[in-house]
Amino acid sequence: MKSTKKSRKARPARPLTLLQQLAAVPEKLFTGAFRQQYAALCFRYAGSGEEIEILVVTSRVTARWIIPRGWPMKRKKPHQAAAIEAWEEAGVRGRVKKEAVGRYTYLKMLDNGDVVPCVVDVFQIEVTGEEASFKERGERLVEWVRPDEAARRVREIELKSLLVDFRPKGKKKRQAEDRP
Repeated sequence: MKSTKKSRKARPARPLTLLQQLAAVPEKLFTGAFRQQYAALCFRYAGSGEEIEILVVTSRVTARWIIPRGWPMKRKKPHQAAAIEAWEEAGVRGRVKKEAVGRYTYLKMLDNGDVVPCVVDVFQIEVTGEEASFKERGERLVEWVRPDEAARRVREIELKSLLVDFRPKGKKKRQAEDRP
């Protein structure tokens, strides 16, 4: 005689969130084991020239919205590394400021499954050129959005604040239509 009850298949266990994984090893937060990264806050003037748009890209693995960022590079200063990341991840070049405009922290899952806290120094880049062909083309989405929309899309709270409050530092590059 057959049982009338349907057998339930065991659900695969949900992977732990980054925060849950880090909570299992809290000593990582207190050992000074923060990893350093550098990011590019790429912007351009839009509309009347008083408004700005910020470039956001998706991460390759999780497809969540971020700004271009990466690890330190040998023989490159932090602002240079940020500019290289902007080129490789989004195909943009521009005028980069040598001083960071801010920093934020987040939890990074490494290729081996470990979770490490990262401190990211953010460098402003006024974009002066874009290319359709770049190293990570096809691996990421790239979009220009208003600062409030950029903040809405990213997950990291400190980065949200940085994007909403961002005001370009330095002289505005004169565009062709601004010239007499």
